[in-house]
Amino acid sequence: MEMRRLGSGGPLVSAIGLGCERMSAGEPAPGGVATIRAAIDAGVTLLDTADFYGAGHNEELIRRALRDGDRDRVVISDKFGAQRDPAGRFIGLDARPAHAKSALAYSLHRLGTDHVDIYRPARLDPAVPIEETVGAIAELVQAGWVRHIGLSEVGAETLRRAHAVHPIVDLQIEYSIFSRGPERAILDTCRELGVSVTAYGVLGHGMLTGAYAGGGEVGHLPRFHGANLTANLALVERLRAVAEARGVTVARLAIAWVLRRSEVVALVGTSRPERIADAVAAAGIVLTDAELAAIDEAVPDGAVAGGRYATPLLALLDSER
Repeated sequence: MEMRRLGSGGPLVSAIGLGCERMSAGEPAPGGVATIRAAIDAGVTLLDTADFYGAGHNEELIRRALRDGDRDRVVISDKFGAQRDPAGRFIGLDARPAHAKSALAYSLHRLGTDHVDIYRPARLDPAVPIEETVGAIAELVQAGWVRHIGLSEVGAETLRRAHAVHPIVDLQIEYSIFSRGPERAILDTCRELGVSVTAYGVLGHGMLTGAYAGGGEVGHLPRFHGANLTANLALVERLRAVAEARGVTVARLAIAWVLRRSEVVALVGTSRPERIADAVAAAGIVLTDAELAAIDEAVPDGAVAGGRYATPLLALLDSER
């Protein structure tokens, strides 16, 4: 497994990270522990979670999956700040300093550890200056409960302000063949500041696996609706031709495309252990200039139909402003 450093002074992690959210979405997946174990055994060292994934279930799942000696081998990236009611509905953001510290206390308990390696607000809280949130996490770093600070879905200006308070090691943001928004300003700012990118959604929320069968609309994802879905699946078929010419799956092609940038780590979300090997194999693929050009021709920037989230959710993303 290729290893990449997050930020100029952050941890060394595997080029492929495991996004653990799906293991705790809805009815928790029964194979969660096996999936985490398969990832660790395959050389994956970055585990991404959040305190609101399954109302803490995801953090507890990671604790159950780790064996003696594993804690020093893995890098746990944890998020806080998204608030939900008892029915699981999103009801707002809270990145106040006091909440950051309180949330971490509960996360450490559920994870069964004395520190998290990277701690980040899940989204920018518009009611709290980013300097206050990062300043509070910096105090947790000084106390030893957090090793590094990350951010999620913030724009270039916010990233600069945060980085001026305390070094930011990585920005977690959606980035894929289907979601190229970060290329317009955010990736350049990350490179300038020495901030890495942990890309999620690298498989287009499942569409870029090449195996999506169109089984119903996904309410909060317009790209999976009606005519949008039809148009986007046609783009996937164009990518399939490029993948087959290389002798790989569409999924491996999509992951390798993200990893072509040395400052990017790809988070692959799955709840099935058998999918780990396919994701890990993508880390060894180096795409040629001709293949990259073919991908651009198959899916030109702006060709994807529909926004990446429904309008109310997009309004929460500082990265989209």
